Amino acid sequence: MAERYAVDEVATDQIRLLTKVARMYHERGMRQPQIAQQLHISQPRVSRLLKRAVELGIVRTTVLAPRGVYAELEEQIEQAYGLTEVIVADTDDHADESHVMRALGSAAAVYLETTLMGGERIGVSSWSSTILATVEAMHPRPTPVADQVVQMLGGVGNVTAQTQATRITGRLAALTGAQAVYLPAPGLLASGDMRQMFITDPSIEPVLRACDDLTMALVGVGSIEPSPLLRESGNAFAESELPGLRSAGAVGDVCMRFFDSAGAHIESAFDERVLGIAPATLMRVPRRVAVAGGLRKSNAIRAAVRGGWVNVLITDLQVARSLL
Repeated sequence: MAERYAVDEVATDQIRLLTKVARMYHERGMRQPQIAQQLHISQPRVSRLLKRAVELGIVRTTVLAPRGVYAELEEQIEQAYGLTEVIVADTDDHADESHVMRALGSAAAVYLETTLMGGERIGVSSWSSTILATVEAMHPRPTPVADQVVQMLGGVGNVTAQTQATRITGRLAALTGAQAVYLPAPGLLASGDMRQMFITDPSIEPVLRACDDLTMALVGVGSIEPSPLLRESGNAFAESELPGLRSAGAVGDVCMRFFDSAGAHIESAFDERVLGIAPATLMRVPRRVAVAGGLRKSNAIRAAVRGGWVNVLITDLQVARSLL
């Protein structure tokens, strides 16, 4: 009604001109200089008239999202959790986990190819099925778009899995034209004392220091139950340790830093054995991108965004809906 009253307060001849200019521009596709010439008015006046037509509600812009694009859902999640950006990959309700992983990998690959502009220092978690899918879907960039790709967490699982983690870091570096910085050590050590020995090692200390200056972190989100891929690769921690994590309230992890349902970091003896980026250091990275999906992980993903572990989320349609 307010728009209706505003229009009524404008002279009829002015409304006629506003409508005429708006139709010429929006419906007939005429450029502003053409309109100015045909109506014998200045181009700045045409611009003002078009702006006024919007203010009065004569012109209303509607964006129709194509099928498979979920812009409104993405915006709702961004607002609900205070995220910088959300990307929802198009998946159907009956998609199996391998299909979801491929969809997430493709969406994340496009995101990285679009937003990496040069000079980035990218941290990557060592072992994640979604990051593996992302790297496999990416295309090499014609010019360097990153300076460094840093392995933020030591290898997870058996020797084969740890080698795969190194390969992911190297492949992402090659794709982005960056220098690869490897963390040549296990991600979880037998004791806190052993970790103290590792962090002073000349080959380890510079890598951990490189984590202090990251501009972007690319991570997966783990659930309290290891994924089938991680289980096949050799769990980083024994089954006997799960009850202790559960009793502490753990629902998931990022870079093996566990958190509860509110996203609060759970400090424990387990935490003291992790060789990788510290929680406070990770939280300081300006762009923290999680590529994570599958309903099995929905509680962990919700906790990760609640706790601010990530500020960019690339997920599938089912998880996106569950977040609201």
